[in-house]
Amino acid sequence: MILSIDAMGGDSGPASIVAGTAIARRRHPKARFLLHGDEAVLKPLLARHRTLAGHAEIRHAPAVIGMAEKPSQAVRRGRNSSMWHAIDAVARREADVAVSAGNTGALMAIAMFRMGIIEGISRPAIAVQWPTMRGQSVVLDVGANAGCDEHQLVDFAVMGEAFARAIFGIDRPTVGLLNIGEEEVKGIESVKRAAQILRASKLPIEFHGFVEGDDIGAGVVDVVVTDGFTGNVALKTAEGTAKLIVHWLRSALRRSFFGRVGAMFASGAFRVLRRKLDPRTLNGGVFLGLNGVVVKSHGGADALGFASAIDLAIDMGGSDMIARILKDREGVSTEPDQAGPVAENSNGAASEKAVIS
Repeated sequence: MILSIDAMGGDSGPASIVAGTAIARRRHPKARFLLHGDEAVLKPLLARHRTLAGHAEIRHAPAVIGMAEKPSQAVRRGRNSSMWHAIDAVARREADVAVSAGNTGALMAIAMFRMGIIEGISRPAIAVQWPTMRGQSVVLDVGANAGCDEHQLVDFAVMGEAFARAIFGIDRPTVGLLNIGEEEVKGIESVKRAAQILRASKLPIEFHGFVEGDDIGAGVVDVVVTDGFTGNVALKTAEGTAKLIVHWLRSALRRSFFGRVGAMFASGAFRVLRRKLDPRTLNGGVFLGLNGVVVKSHGGADALGFASAIDLAIDMGGSDMIARILKDREGVSTEPDQAGPVAENSNGAASEKAVIS
């Protein structure tokens, strides 16, 4: 498998990206990497990691898309950037998947412009793996679409259950719509109408109905569907809560002599807890709904976190996700509005005007 890496994106800089790629290379000996970015910067970094010798190729891209840059600017002026080149390599079938820790909005816009959207899907969504009491669940959208109508939420359900079947190996995933209550009368109209469509669909799922915020961590369903605004807030809240728990636990154990002694005896259990609470181990969100595989790493991820994003990209690249989504979309009886927000050109890729709008 060939992975196309935006080596200049993210807050931590190319050193963390190259180091994370080296970790991924040790985990996946057969993988090959295309590193897109400034050759003068990347060449000495690559020389530090002998494990990448013969398995990584630098593709010079002089420009970098900033984290504050608007998606419209990225599409119009970013064609010499590392992000554009990383996506373009997948669009040209020179690589199997793309990974970037850069600007989320710009990454989505460029990916839509170069790859296009799966037929029948109205908008792509970002899906993440969420640790739960039962194992893991899929949550989407977590940031690509601030507001969604019922047809987009149904599309997210289709893509989420295809993800759960491909990555988790679940034949009939349970799917729930995130809401402010489980009662049928609660929630906004788009969520209630999406529930009606999913109940009438012939998707290979067990539709659970509505779930609340505390049901996500409990693992009540395999797939949690919500709009990108709510999903992103939930994701960042969960990450912040995990950091708060670690902070409180560390402070409590250091407060007294007996606490420090107890921590020594329980060090093994604390290592397990720290590993489970470490967001780096599940870093990476997948852009579902594109005619290609793109994985978004957290912008602040270190080398270990970026390696986890590459792990996810390799899992996605080995699945038949696009074919699954196309097939399962046929099981939805109510079609989304064909005059959706994204027009397509003759190659299936979104037009520049549509993406920018």
